[in-house]
Amino acid sequence: MTAIERIMQIHFILVEPAVPENVGAAARAIKTMGFTSLRLVNTKAHLDEKASWLAHASNEILENAQVFKSLKDATIDIDWIIGTSAKKRRVNEDYYPANKINELIKDKANTIKNLAIVFGREASGLTNDELKLCDIVTSVPMKTTYPSLNLAQSVMIYAYTLSMLEIDEKKPDQKTDQAELNILKTKTENILSDIEFKKDSSIYNRIMERLMILGETDIHLLLSVEHKLNEELEK
Repeated sequence: MTAIERIMQIHFILVEPAVPENVGAAARAIKTMGFTSLRLVNTKAHLDEKASWLAHASNEILENAQVFKSLKDATIDIDWIIGTSAKKRRVNEDYYPANKINELIKDKANTIKNLAIVFGREASGLTNDELKLCDIVTSVPMKTTYPSLNLAQSVMIYAYTLSMLEIDEKKPDQKTDQAELNILKTKTENILSDIEFKKDSSIYNRIMERLMILGETDIHLLLSVEHKLNEELEK
């Protein structure tokens, strides 16, 4: 177990990968950077012999990979979901370069116990609906638009980036903040519903998107504000 895994479990999720060699190479990248968790969505590519050839001494990553029917199922226990995309879509307003994600994670620190980074299909990436499930979306800045990175290359870049993540171990007497992020999210959803913001509206999605990048201090501050606001709404 790496130092970061003692504090936070990081899961690499591949959505419907079609090329076994890409899955094998991704498993190899994950292991060489010190990670162990691979989740797959709607695929059997990891069972192909070609995946084992490319995994090269990382076959236990393939053997222990968990397979899910949908991205929603694969992320049900995840506190923070990072989506990846080669090009900007309208569904998300902010896109973060891969080399900035460690800063965002450090700001959130103890609000995250399980983190997932999600990679889409080789040909088409993640769908708009799948991107909506992600708390932030990132991309790898490139000097040219073509050719794009393939799946395994993208996994290696993010695995390498995350391997350099440094978070101070939580002090024994420090309050667990992970639950507070979930409370803030639920309270915000309830308030937006009370003031009749529809879930499919752009402003609703924008508010929730910005909410999920807040650091610990801001989470505590907004919880106090929302508590007072709820008191006023209940009068």
